[in-house]
Amino acid sequence: MKVLIVDDEAHARTNLRFALQSLPGWEVAGECASAPAARAFLDSSDADIILLDVQMPVESGLEFARSLSSREDPPLIIFVTAHRGHALEAFDVHALDYIVKPVDEGRLQQALARAGQLCDQRAAYARALRGFVNPIPGYWTELAVRSVGRIDRVKLSDVLWIESAGNYVELHLPQRTLLHRCTMSELERHLDPAHFVRIHRRILVRCGQIVAFRQANDGGHTLTLACGAELPVSERFSAAVKASLSRGLIRPS
Repeated sequence: MKVLIVDDEAHARTNLRFALQSLPGWEVAGECASAPAARAFLDSSDADIILLDVQMPVESGLEFARSLSSREDPPLIIFVTAHRGHALEAFDVHALDYIVKPVDEGRLQQALARAGQLCDQRAAYARALRGFVNPIPGYWTELAVRSVGRIDRVKLSDVLWIESAGNYVELHLPQRTLLHRCTMSELERHLDPAHFVRIHRRILVRCGQIVAFRQANDGGHTLTLACGAELPVSERFSAAVKASLSRGLIRPS
């Protein structure tokens, strides 16, 4: 596997080079002191993975990572930085990992092992990166979901319901549940309201899954889904859900 080291500090590049030399199966393809130099390198050479600093003069690592979306087959990105505060931004540009300096060799080896498992999915990674940087106008129809060692393309028409989990959402599918790095409010903005309805501050349901709307024993309400799941409908959303059902505004997707 070929690794490109991009860091404006010479000693940081040296430390990473020595660390990589002790790991079998990894080759340092090149070293660059800036994002423009790294871009020029990639124009004439190839790298599977970039070990990328965040704060660099002229162009930050985050800006450089976003610019890679224009490439047909961009390298996978692992940020290596002294700054802890950019982790969320790093994952927003589909970085695979975020390592804080000083670099622990075991931690670096773990990150590279995960990246190595994903190298055969660089095409899916490229689609995910382009989708974030240059989203297609209109409602989303699929998501690129990263997990350890893989990237899954999930069709939203296969999702039964979505549940908030902090800065993530749980995508409930017929055979499994996937955790996706996105807040509920951010995701909802991109969902077709004819296909998904909010029933709780933490839950969105695909309309085609709704089988029954019932009053629970405690006076609240529940939705029964075709998959058999029963989900709570909060008082805040119950009137709107009931009205939409009665008027036929919620319809199978």
